[in-house]
Amino acid sequence: MGTDFWSPLLLSIEVAFVAGIIAIIAGILIGKWMATHHFKGKLLLETVLLLPLVLPPTVLGFLLIVIFGKNSVLGDLIYWLFDQPIMFTWWAAVIASTVVAFPLMYQSAKTGFSTIDPDIENAARVDGAKEWQVFFSMSIPLASKALVSGSILSFTRALGEFGATLMFAGNIPGKTQTTPLAIYMALDAGNMALAWTWVICTIAISFLMLLSANFMKS
Repeated sequence: MGTDFWSPLLLSIEVAFVAGIIAIIAGILIGKWMATHHFKGKLLLETVLLLPLVLPPTVLGFLLIVIFGKNSVLGDLIYWLFDQPIMFTWWAAVIASTVVAFPLMYQSAKTGFSTIDPDIENAARVDGAKEWQVFFSMSIPLASKALVSGSILSFTRALGEFGATLMFAGNIPGKTQTTPLAIYMALDAGNMALAWTWVICTIAISFLMLLSANFMKS
């Protein structure tokens, strides 16, 4: 199989890996904070954080264009800093994948941290442990199963992102054309053999990742 076959697969894994790392870090930090704090508007904020799970991909893509487009404040800032827009770039694909992957990581992290008995963490604080020490030596290990499971689900979700990526990052071979986009193009061109090969590879990777996540839960 030539470069044309492997390029979308490798790009998908690369994008999903980076998006997964960002989603994992953000999900753990925000999930921990939401699990241990109570305030007015918490339910509303949590609804916003989980919204990408239910919004149509085209809506997410549209919102990303509005937020990061060249006519937005953030888009102008990015252009000023890097002398190029972020749309139709590798980073656009990463951002789109991060947005759809984050809710899964956040939900898993919040659930994991919520199950920790506060007395355990408070005992460590009484013994003189600093907050970062409590977080890394107590909170993270105690919630490890949920965190690992969320990480796997986030990576898998980022790997399969299609709609928002197509709108925000485009479909540029070798640059932003991930496997889902390549499958769409192969199907549109009538190349069923190539489409099936990519589909089977994607199913295999996703199956193994989900199997790992279920194994962690058991």
